[in-house]
Amino acid sequence: MQVDTRDAYLELLKQCLTRAMFVDEERSLGRRRYGIALMMQQLARRGYIVVPMLPSVAGQAVRRVPGLPGSRVLAWLLARRGFAVVPDGDGTREHPQRRSGRRGMRGWSRRLARTEREFGVGWPEHAETMSGLRRLDNAADCVVQVLHNRVPGDLLEAGVWRGGTTILMRAVLAAYDDDERRVWVADSFQGLPKPDAAAFPADAGLDFTVHENLSVGVQQVRANFARYGLLDDRVEFLPGWFKDTLPAAPVDRLAVLRLDGDLYESTMDALQALYPKLSVGGYCIIDDYGAFLACRRAVDDYRAAHGITEEILPVDWTAAYWQRERE
Repeated sequence: MQVDTRDAYLELLKQCLTRAMFVDEERSLGRRRYGIALMMQQLARRGYIVVPMLPSVAGQAVRRVPGLPGSRVLAWLLARRGFAVVPDGDGTREHPQRRSGRRGMRGWSRRLARTEREFGVGWPEHAETMSGLRRLDNAADCVVQVLHNRVPGDLLEAGVWRGGTTILMRAVLAAYDDDERRVWVADSFQGLPKPDAAAFPADAGLDFTVHENLSVGVQQVRANFARYGLLDDRVEFLPGWFKDTLPAAPVDRLAVLRLDGDLYESTMDALQALYPKLSVGGYCIIDDYGAFLACRRAVDDYRAAHGITEEILPVDWTAAYWQRERE
């Protein structure tokens, strides 16, 4: 069997960026994450996945999962929070089972930790990205599609944390010998802004400034690019709050726009400044569409105000995306 070296390289990189293949990351942290990972794992084993409730998936939503006790209640609870349980059309990624020589809770925790990294349900200690393997697959696939279809424009992520997804984007360009496009890395590099609930009521209660691990300096992100041999003059950094940096960013056209701003304000700032630069045929990816109602409202409000009707498709339990079809 002939192996595509590009695919092999990118797959290995995804495993590294998420630490899915590292023994010291094989643990599930926190009761809530442990419970979510367990739920995801049990659903995936039966061929189902949790996604944001969108028109594109509403007709596929199920009320119960065969062989899973309590699945009716689970589906009902998820539906109340804006999620749907649907058949997993893409299939479940099978991770190799490592033989640790141990049984019981530690082995179980390792299996759940791999599930966490597939679906990106936690904040890993060492990995360069919170995005799970499915979200990385989506980002890479979107870049490959715009390369194949010769959609003009650069690649940009607004809200990068440790830089993992933008590192992958740069790797796709390298793997496909694209020597023209740039990867824009936009972030405050100070964490998320304090919510302005008076101006943006949807952000009330979403104060992420208490989480110090969300603040990753630009030099650390640059070092992460360098670790994988992907830091060069075609990686451009845009440090600062979105409202200050994105409107004046020297970006002419975009082929892939990925937003990971969590808040209504951050998401709206990025859409207003950057979506008009997205080429027809390009992709807009929203990392937090399912996770945070504030982000979802910003996306829905922007789309409604600008008559954007392209179908939104789910990636996993939180991310969603669409392809721009018209100016």
